[in-house]
Amino acid sequence: MSKKHTILYVDDETINLMLFESMFNDKYNVFTAESGAQGLELLKDNYVDMVFSDMKMPEMNGLEFICYAKEQFPNIVYFILSGFDITDEIQEALNNKLVNKYFQKPFDMQEIEACITEML
Repeated sequence: MSKKHTILYVDDETINLMLFESMFNDKYNVFTAESGAQGLELLKDNYVDMVFSDMKMPEMNGLEFICYAKEQFPNIVYFILSGFDITDEIQEALNNKLVNKYFQKPFDMQEIEACITEML
């Protein structure tokens, strides 16, 4: 049996964390974090293949979290999610390869699954 890949999902909305985990926990090891700070702690303590982060969170937004995370863990694949249309800030992050893809909420789980499969 092959090793399950590990995904970290960071979002300040508990319902989104529960939904993501329930959708992907059978195929992948899924860690969830309610803040960027908690996400950074999980990254320090666990091997992670890819990270999905909500954009709009208190204290540290998703791109700030990804910037800090990518400095320490550059080999992880990063994705950003938002309940809003793509912003100039997100577009710049895509152009600069800070994040690999942007997903708009409510997100399409099949689209995310296809992206995970493609990236792993």
